This record gives sequence, C-alpha cells and structure tokens, in this order.
Amino acid sequence: MAVARMGSITLDCTDPRVLAEFWQGLLGGEIVHASEKFVSVRTPVMLLTAIRVADHRAPTWPEGSVPKQIHLDLVVEDLDVGVADAVRLGARVAEDQFAPELCRVLLDPAGHPFCLCRPRGVLAP
Repeated sequence: MAVARMGSITLDCTDPRVLAEFWQGLLGGEIVHASEKFVSVRTPVMLLTAIRVADHRAPTWPEGSVPKQIHLDLVVEDLDVGVADAVRLGARVAEDQFAPELCRVLLDPAGHPFCLCRPRGVLAP
C-alpha cells in the first residue's frame, strides 16, 4: 500500500507565468491558479506548478556546477515533430544529446532539462 500519492511537480524559476504557459502548451491542460509567486497547470495526468524563487539559477547540466533540479521524460509519437513543437513553445534543444534516436534532450524556458522520448519498445526507423 502506498504511503503517499503524487500531488504535483513543482519547478523553481524566475518567471512562473512564462514557465507555466510553456508547460501548458507542451502538455495541454489549463492554468488553475495564478499569482505573482506561483502558477499551477492541471494537465490530464498531473498538476505542475512553477514557483518564483529569489536568485534562481538555471541548471548548468550536464556540467554540474548548478545541478539539474528536475528531469521529465515525455513520450511523443514523432521525435522531430515533438521537438519542433516544443521549440515553437519556447524550449531550446540541449547541446548534449546522448541517445537522439530514442530521446531528445531539451531545456524549458527556465533551463530545466527534459526529454522527449519514443514510446518504450519503439526503435528509430
């Protein structure tokens, strides 16, 4: 029996509105709470919150002087289309790519790395 269940995933950032709108566009859902300090997006499968943190510093992953603060793996049917859509919404493609035929590493507008991945068991054409 589980002791707890997922409540939300919270991302530190300097601009919660911009970050929440990015994740809303990428995952779908709706903004269900917004204040100057934090903005929450309810998606079909989870609640994601962006929270303003004083002196927030974006991760320098993979270098590591400022460690990554979260990592999400998101499944897409077509990697190229998924990457293009994420970039259109404000993501940047990470310089380091470790298995680009299976997953593509991107950075959200606050610098958090995340991956767009093929569904498990699906290999590159």
